[in-house]
Amino acid sequence: MRRHEHVLLAPGAGASGRTLQAPPAGRARPRVDDRLAPPETRVEYLDGAELFAAPADAPHATQHFDLTYVLGAHVAAGYRGAVDMLTRADYGSDYAPDASVFAQKPDRGGHRRLEELAFEVSDKQALAVPTSKARRLIDRGVRRVFCILVKQRRVLEWSRETDGWQPLPKDAVIEDRCLVRPLPIQALLDATSSDDAVARALLQKGVPALEAALAEGEARGEARGAALGAALGEARGAALGEARGEARGAALGEARGARIGEIRMAQEAITTVLRARGVVVPARVARTIAGCDDPTKLRRWLKRAATAATAAEVVAGPRRKR
Repeated sequence: MRRHEHVLLAPGAGASGRTLQAPPAGRARPRVDDRLAPPETRVEYLDGAELFAAPADAPHATQHFDLTYVLGAHVAAGYRGAVDMLTRADYGSDYAPDASVFAQKPDRGGHRRLEELAFEVSDKQALAVPTSKARRLIDRGVRRVFCILVKQRRVLEWSRETDGWQPLPKDAVIEDRCLVRPLPIQALLDATSSDDAVARALLQKGVPALEAALAEGEARGEARGAALGAALGEARGAALGEARGEARGAALGEARGARIGEIRMAQEAITTVLRARGVVVPARVARTIAGCDDPTKLRRWLKRAATAATAAEVVAGPRRKR
């Protein structure tokens, strides 16, 4: 994901020098997909001024990744998530929120619908640009706008009542019809919490591969627990020994079955996420994923699957520093 240190370029100082006049009285507001800023560039427009969206370094860049990873898993059926998608807010403003969620079905004219949720990531003390953007988006009709402050580790939401940003508690959640389940604020700020939030969201969606893996793990745990319990009970040869053996066997089997189920669920989740994003999974990569029984590595691969361009990138080892 690109971003996003905004630099105002004056005419003759590297910008195109393009200026915009106020629209004629009574002129209809442009469509959200009626472009003013050229797509696939770093140029945006805010109130007629040309902005340059610069690339970012960590931790700003990693916060973009975490936002995309968590938000993407929470998008409900009938909605679509987007990254850096241009939105024509008004006659002189055409810019891209860092992430957004909009209704997937086009409007009657066949055009994409306005986003309902918009997210900005900022690592600057001053919030002048995110504030101006939020006001334009809310005026356009976006229901909710959020801003993640990287350095302060805080999340803000725009308030129509106060015409300003309101901080959200770190233990709060974002509940919205666009999301399959409440999105924890902590998951947006803490990478260690993001995996749990993503897993719960995918389970809430009822992903068939995950449900099958869970059912298979439970079945194996029950069967192995019963077998171990019976074997231990027979070895002791007494009623008390049999009862204790069955209980211990069931517990051991359930624990081992749960671990196997977790591994299988993670393996299925990696390939499910890749294929849902349209990424081809070669047989060699599929065998590598299926042969891995390290939960930590599988969780790392699952996180990569959310943004990797190819399946091979997901299972690749760490890059060596030159």
